[in-house]
Amino acid sequence: MSKRIDFVKGMKDMSDSDLKSRIQEDELRLKKLEFAHAISPLENPMSIRSLRKDVARLKTEFQKRAITV
Repeated sequence: MSKRIDFVKGMKDMSDSDLKSRIQEDELRLKKLEFAHAISPLENPMSIRSLRKDVARLKTEFQKRAITV
């Protein structure tokens, strides 16, 4: 639980450009993980789910900032 809280607090400190670049990096990493999992099973397939949720959190924060501006 504290890992997620630290992640959310870290997002609040990021600038918009940092947030956007982090989204792109994490989406690329997610695609690579999914591709690797399709070829041979990952040791921890739950990492795909947690990364997908992190990307969703980042996108939500980005949209929230766009609405308030």
